[in-house]
Amino acid sequence: MSESVDDGRNYTHWDANQAEATGKWAENRRLAAAMRRVIEHLVRSDASEEELRTAADGLERYAERLERHPRRNRPAGFAESANAGDVGAFFDFSPQIGLCNPLAPPIELWAKEDQVYGNVNFGSAYEGPPGCVHGGAIAAAFDEVLGFAQSITGRPGMTGTLVVKYRQPTPLRTDLRFEARVARSTGRKNFVEGRLCAGELLCAEAEGIFVSIGRERFQQLAEAQARREQVSG
Repeated sequence: MSESVDDGRNYTHWDANQAEATGKWAENRRLAAAMRRVIEHLVRSDASEEELRTAADGLERYAERLERHPRRNRPAGFAESANAGDVGAFFDFSPQIGLCNPLAPPIELWAKEDQVYGNVNFGSAYEGPPGCVHGGAIAAAFDEVLGFAQSITGRPGMTGTLVVKYRQPTPLRTDLRFEARVARSTGRKNFVEGRLCAGELLCAEAEGIFVSIGRERFQQLAEAQARREQVSG
């Protein structure tokens, strides 16, 4: 990877609910919210075979319509988007925080001074053990939260390592709180730590190392992705 770029950027806040969404952007959010509802109810519903068939027929028809439209190519997380230029334009499609992405819980994130905070409520689609959040979903969320924390240093990087320690089962459909901060920075590396709590209960802790890359290397990755998209059609 190339040397890091210290360009003085400092990303302290991305509040998706406060960002003004109009036109196509607003409709994308609306569609994603509807899909999120479908996913939530599908994994919990005991609907009849006929009802499921009707729903599947409708969704298959609409999937075919969407497939006829051009694909969007853009990075979607804090660590990646921090090197992409127009940062805010990417966040709403993140699989963790994006209101335009039906896979996102979504997590609400903000920063105060050098500390990052987040709120999330994982629905039924993220279930692992009965009534609890899947460990993989927690790890993915930590990757985004810690990525946000290291991006506000002005020397953002991509995930090098991520270690999660699960202290207690994390409850589903419960308001949860993330906290994260950069413990130290050495050369191209940001060392970040975070925690996830349900009220006063410590559910999980995480440590991550994020390695800075320059815009040139990031652009190479984006161009490689574009070539793969062209080949796959």
